This record gives sequence, C-alpha cells and structure tokens, in this order.
Amino acid sequence: MTYAVNPAIHRIEAPPIMEAQGWLRKGMRNRKILLLSQAVPSWSCAAELDSEVARLAHEPGISLYTDIFGLPELRAEIAGHLSADYGGSVAAHNVCVTAGCNQAFSAAMMAIAGAGGNVIVPVPYFFNHTMWLGMLGIEARFIPAVAPGATHPRPEDAERLIDEKTRAIVLCSPNNPTGAIYPPEVIAGFFALARARGIALVMDETYKDFRGGPAPAHGIFAEPGWEDTFIHLYSFSKAYAMTGYRIGSITASTSVLAEIEKILDCLAICPTHISQRAALFALTSLQDWKTEKIATMHDRLTALRHAFARPGLRYELISSGALFAYVKHPFAEETAKQVAVRLAGEHDLLCLPGSMFGPGQESYLRIAFANAEASDMETLADRLIESQG
Repeated sequence: MTYAVNPAIHRIEAPPIMEAQGWLRKGMRNRKILLLSQAVPSWSCAAELDSEVARLAHEPGISLYTDIFGLPELRAEIAGHLSADYGGSVAAHNVCVTAGCNQAFSAAMMAIAGAGGNVIVPVPYFFNHTMWLGMLGIEARFIPAVAPGATHPRPEDAERLIDEKTRAIVLCSPNNPTGAIYPPEVIAGFFALARARGIALVMDETYKDFRGGPAPAHGIFAEPGWEDTFIHLYSFSKAYAMTGYRIGSITASTSVLAEIEKILDCLAICPTHISQRAALFALTSLQDWKTEKIATMHDRLTALRHAFARPGLRYELISSGALFAYVKHPFAEETAKQVAVRLAGEHDLLCLPGSMFGPGQESYLRIAFANAEASDMETLADRLIESQG
C-alpha cells in the first residue's frame, strides 16, 4: 500500500463476528454445529412478505429514491406503532427511516457529538456502538451494567462521569449482549438525569418486541417534551426477520432530525425503496405472524434457562432475555477468547467472548440463541459440560 489510511479507523478492531467464524474447525463432523454468535432468527421472513416484495418489484417507481427521511406513510405507521406500544405520543415528523439500526445509531451520534466529546456507555456494550464512537474520536466513558445481584446500569454511576464535554448516555434494552431487560424505573432515572444535565438519552431498542410482556418498556414517550432529551432507535431486522432488508428508524426532535438529514443524504440518500414498502407491509399486515415468532423465541429462552439448571454444569447463567444469554465461564486460568476459541474448535459451539463487549469481561461469554431451536438447548448444555473436561 502506497497511501495512508485513516488512523482513527485503523486502530479499531476488525468486526468481531467475522473473526469468530474463523474459529470453527474445518472438515467433516458427525454432529451439528451450534452457531450462537449472531442474533439472526432461524426462520426466514413471512411468506406473505415474500409475495408482497415480488409484487412490488414490478410496481412503477419502486426503483426510485424516496424522501431522505423515508416514505411518509411508513413514518406515520412507525409513529403510530410507537405511540401504541409505549402508551405515548409520537408524531410522524419525529420519525425518520434508516438503513438498519446501525445506521440509525451512527447518524444519531454523529449529529449530537464529535471529536473531543464523550458519551457514557454501560459495560458490557454492543461493540458496533463503541467502534463507531472510536472512529469519530468520541470518548466512551464506561459504567458497569453487570455486578453482583444486578444486570442493569445505575443512573448515579453515570452522573459521576458527566462533565461539560458529555453529549449523551447510551442504553440498549433488552440488552445486547446480556439479554437483560432494564426496569422502567431505571430507564426513567436515566431520562431524568439526561434531561437535568442537558444531554441526550439515546436508546437502542432493537429487541423491544421480545421484552416478555405487553406492558410498555418505559414511559418516556408519554412525558411532555420527551423529544428535547430522548432519541429512540429501532430495527425491523429481528422481530420481522428482515435482516437483509436493512430497515430501521430514528425517533427524535425535528431539530435533531434536521441535522441527521444532512448525514443520511451523504450516506445513502434513503433506505431502499422496496425495503421500506416491505417494512410498511410488515407493520400493517404481520402482527399475528410476529406474535407467533416471538412466542417461539420465548420458548427457546425458557428451554435455555432450564438447560442451565443441569447438575454438573459449571457455567453460570448471569443474565438472559430477548435473544441473548450472558454466561460466566468456569476457567479462571483462561481468557474469554481462549474459552470461546476452544468451544468453537473442539466442541462445535460458536459463541463470542465477553472481552469483545468491553473491559472487565474476561469471565463471560455471550450466547445468541436466535439461531437455535428449543431442542438445541440441552445439546448446548452437553457441549459446555463436555468442555469442562
């Protein structure tokens, strides 16, 4: 190479999931590989959606750009969905459509923070969040989210780290990687802190549909003036199994969205037109399908929790929910990556080491069980016990 690369990008570690896939041993094997490294549902999207996309492919204008913020009818439908799901008030002008939730996070953070600023992030964190902050030169200030007797962060820990350069607090609930579902009162505490200190509360709620019940995840959207503090991020990838369609959303104030519009125009102009129409169909026509699939995922979660109660299993289930389990491994003499590499190479079980999710996580592994059947959970326990020697 004869030219320089951006040092801010060069110093960021390579995408973890791609690295982990290289740990699997090559060649034939006589048993199933448990692929538990990525939260990808094991089923395809609904057959009705497939048919709708096939129909849309022949519709005049489907190859054209949409508005930068997305189709007006999709924005209105997302606003209505959020209003109903959270018992609050969200208007279409507060919503923009993005190419997935990673783009939503990236655009939102670029709009509100810059090099030299800092953002408060609970540990363990979703690695793409801190990768992006690092690329922008934004300092991530860490607070603990896993401690004895607790699987969620505390507002008082964040308060101690806020200074004049702090721009936001980032939360992810249900959490990736731990699966923990943060109590509404904890989320309310972070919202109150962010509002009082004049910073943003940014919540990645990609997995909100898997939270375990119909009660609102929090009451922020019912708060008067929520948009002055709150930025909500969502994805269609998991609940509707639309990972490749790349549709997400940002819900925020119109003033912040005006800044985000500039960023999105430079990144992709707009999400794919046909994908937006697919998302609109999903929201308006696939509620029963989504409910059935969420129930299936809950069954898998129940089976996983049951499997971890197996006598003789020395891996400890620290937290579980949505599509994830966070597990403490029993090997004090090994790093998390050493354990994960050994599980993949010797026991045909691919998961991610806790060290990929932040400092102080060497004792943990993340298991993403969306791609496993309920019947696989006992096999998971078998493989873990096998690894104990």
